[in-house]
Amino acid sequence: MSKLAGLIFDCDGTLADTMPLHYVAWQRTMAEYEIPFPEDRFYALGGQPTEAIVALLAGEHGKTVDVAQAAALKDQRFLEALPQVQAVDWVAAIARKSFGSLPMAVGSGSSRTTVLQTLRRLDLLHLFACVVAAEDTARHKPEPDVFLRAAEQMGVLPAHCLVYEDADLGIEAARRAGMQCIDVRLPDAKRRAFAVAQRANQDTNKPETTPSANRPTGQVD
Repeated sequence: MSKLAGLIFDCDGTLADTMPLHYVAWQRTMAEYEIPFPEDRFYALGGQPTEAIVALLAGEHGKTVDVAQAAALKDQRFLEALPQVQAVDWVAAIARKSFGSLPMAVGSGSSRTTVLQTLRRLDLLHLFACVVAAEDTARHKPEPDVFLRAAEQMGVLPAHCLVYEDADLGIEAARRAGMQCIDVRLPDAKRRAFAVAQRANQDTNKPETTPSANRPTGQVD
């Protein structure tokens, strides 16, 4: 592993155990348009913005849908269930352990509102120098833009970033960005992640970063 200087976390399914709640919101919303959305397809599209998924499904099924309205309804239904959200404990523990040792960001395909509210609910938002959400890039996972933007805002070279992800599209985005990645779904992910965090905490010669990396809350409101 090359010199580590910054961490980037996906939100849904990585920091937060939100995917089942998102799926329920999707099922309720797509049912109103008589559009099927099987669970395996839902997980395969993890990392894509809500509006992009609505447009894709509507097109596949020949339905005329107000994409923005349907996406807003889906997000509203997810937010209604937000009190049920729990953290993915070991990933959240990595973020807490690394706070103050490495600059950290969140890179997500979800809307800024849902990401910020999720992180606030879990008391994690203050850990991150920046949050890059669906509105912040023209291209989305599997394209690398969300992670490259996060690295830029942290002031860290992409090759020195480590991404935590739970979705195939996000893992491909990290690869295209030239970043290292831990797939949190794998059996050895927790062991690898804590080993990395331990090494980072012991490193007293950390690379310099831009001032934005040291402002945990300044770019996310």
